[in-house]
Amino acid sequence: MTSAATGDPHPGRRLSRRHLLLAGAAAGIGAASAVGIDLSTRPARSAHQAAGAATAAVPATDGTETVTFYGAHQAGVDTRPQASVTLLALDLNAGTDAGALRRMMRVLTQDAARLTQGTAALADSEPELAVTPARLTVTFGFGPGLVARAGGERPSWLRPLPAFGIDRLEPAWNDGDLLLQIAADDPVTVAHATRMLLKDSRSFTTVRWRQTGFRRTPAVEKPGTTMRNLFGQVDGTVNLVAGTADFDSLVWGAAENPAWLHGGTGFVLRRIRMNLDKWDGLDRAGREASVGRTLAAGAPLTGTHESDEPDFAATTTIGFPVIPEFSHMRRARSENTAERILRRGYNYDDAPASGSVSDSGLLFVTFQADVDAQFVPIQRRLDELDLLNQWTTPIGSAVFAIPPGCTADGYIGDTLF
Repeated sequence: MTSAATGDPHPGRRLSRRHLLLAGAAAGIGAASAVGIDLSTRPARSAHQAAGAATAAVPATDGTETVTFYGAHQAGVDTRPQASVTLLALDLNAGTDAGALRRMMRVLTQDAARLTQGTAALADSEPELAVTPARLTVTFGFGPGLVARAGGERPSWLRPLPAFGIDRLEPAWNDGDLLLQIAADDPVTVAHATRMLLKDSRSFTTVRWRQTGFRRTPAVEKPGTTMRNLFGQVDGTVNLVAGTADFDSLVWGAAENPAWLHGGTGFVLRRIRMNLDKWDGLDRAGREASVGRTLAAGAPLTGTHESDEPDFAATTTIGFPVIPEFSHMRRARSENTAERILRRGYNYDDAPASGSVSDSGLLFVTFQADVDAQFVPIQRRLDELDLLNQWTTPIGSAVFAIPPGCTADGYIGDTLF
């Protein structure tokens, strides 16, 4: 890394001698692999992981599949991730008080419910675009400003995340009063739903930011396949499985949250820029060492299959850990099983600046009952020592509370208002 005197745009991000040594170790993994790696254990796939993969639903390919809107929880959290997403943060206008918020959320709920079932919104000027729901979900989240306007109790974690050393946050991608997560397997469906819901809210809000992301479409890969980010790595292995006790506790739990949030969850979005141009200069072995998994199968470096449990004690024939201490997987793991989150990532790919090949990255969405207790400890470990930080930079950050679902005669947020 160059210093400020030599043109480093982020002089505060210079690496310590230890980080430089670790970077050299990653680059030299190829040499270690040439003399062989000692795979001391290769644990079998757990029954829980196998069951989750076996029960993955086969998606419809004609765009007719719908996701139920009404219920105890909002859709779009435990829903199998769709191919396209638009994430919107809206700021409340000065005159939007609690009464106006109730009116807005009634209209938004009604139109979101209709659109997700393939029915045009009430004032839809292009109703033909609504007939292909393609598993459309609309998920609403409330920021601290909206909760305050409603006169509700704010959960202790509903605030900006603590500052992390790796952050280079840009104001254009942070915070907000109202979140809309609009996702479907068809980008036209997402675009139309986004426009309809923005029309509903334009008298009450202004757009703070809009972020769009994508995954592979369900028809081109086997159900249950873990997504790949634009580094080519599997992204989201060993995720929480909907319908399990772990999921219910870690996503829908946190009894200490305010009563209006029971049945809801916490939402974190991190916009992570991935330096693909710099990544191109790293050899394959170094890339695998940085994350702790093989690129081809996504298996831990001590295993064969993606779902194999990593053996962090295993060493090579020359005594180095097979899974480096600085690898992303090692840093993300905790002995505390309460420090787990539901991940729902999407790739983004924007127009590159002059002289660059790409401006790409990851919209890293997580759901957890308590952001402070679950997300923050993981991020602190990654901030302290994660070699992947050399190619990734968080440039946006936002936290929202996802209220519970509602009945057909209610609306999203009726527990708060």
